[in-house]
Amino acid sequence: MDNTPVNTQLNRRQFLTATLSGTVLLASGLMGVTPVLHADAQPPDLSPFKLPPLPYGNDALSPYISANTIKFHYGKHHQGYIDKINSFIQNTEFAKYSLEEIIKKTATIKDHIAIFNNAAQAWNHGFYWKSMKPEGGGAPTGALAKKLDADFGSLEKFKKAFGDAAATQFGSGWAWLVADRGNLAVVKTSNADTPLAHGQVPILTIDVWEHAYYLDYQNRRTDYIAAFLDHLVNWDFAEKNFTGI
Repeated sequence: MDNTPVNTQLNRRQFLTATLSGTVLLASGLMGVTPVLHADAQPPDLSPFKLPPLPYGNDALSPYISANTIKFHYGKHHQGYIDKINSFIQNTEFAKYSLEEIIKKTATIKDHIAIFNNAAQAWNHGFYWKSMKPEGGGAPTGALAKKLDADFGSLEKFKKAFGDAAATQFGSGWAWLVADRGNLAVVKTSNADTPLAHGQVPILTIDVWEHAYYLDYQNRRTDYIAAFLDHLVNWDFAEKNFTGI
């Protein structure tokens, strides 16, 4: 019995199947269907928060803050807070909010203390980096300078109040220049606390957690504070925050 017609039919079926499969694959590519990833390909990072870029190079604040301090403070500590807040809010309602919104929504809820602490530390650090600049220090100008004179008596009196707040903060924390109900004030906050949680508008901050200065100053916190005020403080950033209220 001659089987040629049967083989011809099978070959035709195989050909049509292969042709249709190729057409489907081509259409999928044209329609934007995501192709299968290779085994060594990495999925996209969908974390809501990323470590913000430094506004200057790692060694730009030297000799007052060393590149080594920046390496650990920014690259390890700040990155750690970003990683933790992303982990804590994954698959929660907080994943859709900004850091500022998360801080305000969790500040008084004990069950969310870990979320608050890491969101606040992530935000505080981003604000701290901008509070400094290479060849900073000097004196403010414009509206902020006039308001500092009005509310503190002089720039020197403000610097003393700010420096004292930073130096006397027990343990870890922050000192801030804030706007509060129409006036400028110096406040200090412990650990991760932030003026955002208290209805105040941050103008300027200094980080007095030990990791901010210990590699460069050891236990000489007051030397670090003096260097911040005399050589690093970014009055342009402070002026922008003040006039933006």
